[in-house]
Amino acid sequence: DAARREVLARAYLDKVGESAPRPTADEVRRYYDERPALFSQRRVFSLQELVIEARAEQVAQLRERLGSARSIGEYAEWLRASGFRFGANQAVRSAEQLPAAGLTAIAGLADGQAALVPTPTGATVLVRSGSREQPLTLEQARPAIEQQILAERRRRLAEADLGALRAAAKIEYAGRFAAGPAPAASAPR
Repeated sequence: DAARREVLARAYLDKVGESAPRPTADEVRRYYDERPALFSQRRVFSLQELVIEARAEQVAQLRERLGSARSIGEYAEWLRASGFRFGANQAVRSAEQLPAAGLTAIAGLADGQAALVPTPTGATVLVRSGSREQPLTLEQARPAIEQQILAERRRRLAEADLGALRAAAKIEYAGRFAAGPAPAASAPR
């Protein structure tokens, strides 16, 4: 029954989203121009990541120690010695594969520099090992931009429709709950 309700709800939201207008060429151009880090100045980054489990009050200590470490290896040794649990990873990520906060942090670094980004479970240290330019032209980016704009419009339409449904909804109690509280039992005589 829950699966059936889920399928019906998704079908309803898909139907609502069908009325979203496709983006115009000017809207696509504006989206492209407003996000140079994702398109015209796009870079592909070689990263080293350390995902650290820590309490919120320990993040300042992690940040301070990162600033004084001479290398990521030295920092990892300090994490081990201090009892922090962490995982290490190396990756190559393009600008669109990074979260917005991560992209801002990484783009502002020089190769070899590190940034600490707080997370709900601790922190992530991102070290920019290297990068290379790999820009996209407007024509290369057009399909992805159109999909992004259309998805955002559909999401807004669905939110507006659900908001209207919630505002118009009326809750009525039925059965034994409709009459209000039961009368108090009379004492036996």
